[in-house]
Amino acid sequence: MTKIAVAPINGVAVTACAVCISAGALATAALHHPAPIISGILAGVYLLFAIKVVRQWEKVALLRLGEYVGLRGPGLFFILPVIESLSPFVDQRVRVASVTAESTLTRDTVPVNVDAIVFWMVWNAEKAILEVEDFLEAINMSAQTALRESIGRHELAQMITEREILGRELQHILDEKTNPWGITVQSVEVRDVRIPQGLEDAMSRQAQAERERQARIILGQAETEISDKFVQAAAAYSENPTALHLRAMNMLYEAIKERGSMVIVPSSVVETMGLGGTLATAAVAKTQ
Repeated sequence: MTKIAVAPINGVAVTACAVCISAGALATAALHHPAPIISGILAGVYLLFAIKVVRQWEKVALLRLGEYVGLRGPGLFFILPVIESLSPFVDQRVRVASVTAESTLTRDTVPVNVDAIVFWMVWNAEKAILEVEDFLEAINMSAQTALRESIGRHELAQMITEREILGRELQHILDEKTNPWGITVQSVEVRDVRIPQGLEDAMSRQAQAERERQARIILGQAETEISDKFVQAAAAYSENPTALHLRAMNMLYEAIKERGSMVIVPSSVVETMGLGGTLATAAVAKTQ
């Protein structure tokens, strides 16, 4: 977890301290008196703790004898050591917190492990410093609690298929809680929803059985549609025998047009359908 940065000794202060000590040492060497080096050391130590530098994305609270004076930064400023002190630095960039809920029961009593990430930022450094002791820990604990509560209100199917809705709900819950602290939660993304392996296998078998059931239903519907078409064709052929003969001729032609194929048709069928001439013509064409 990210820690709150405490005001470090910066390079500008170290340089100023070194310059003061060096100047005192040179003055002592020139005057042969220890007073310049002592003064240089004292001035250097003072500047070492008095000069502070805050980076562009940071803010820090200045306390004078424990009383809040105001915010400082970004840039360089001075404090009075011992009398004045600084709070931990507050980073105002967008930050990410990773939260996990393990073995949490959903609304339909399924234990799940859920991983989520929270994008948040400090929009009011004064509130973040004065209103809550450790806002980083508060964000993490609040996100974890809200995630568990949200899991308990949703069924497993909703959590798997509606992650965006779950993330928006979590973002709304957290934002209401953290706004008084000067912190806003920009978004929450649910990365992974894991279930026990045994339950995963059972759900896989259930899904496979459901697909087989749908396949059989579709096959039955296809058979029904085919039988209906056959009934319609039979009705059409019963009213028009010529159409039936033409269809039979077409079927025979398709059967014998390939090389090496042979079709044996009873003579009664040929005489009934009047196909003798047609078959003879096809046979002659085949021998040629």
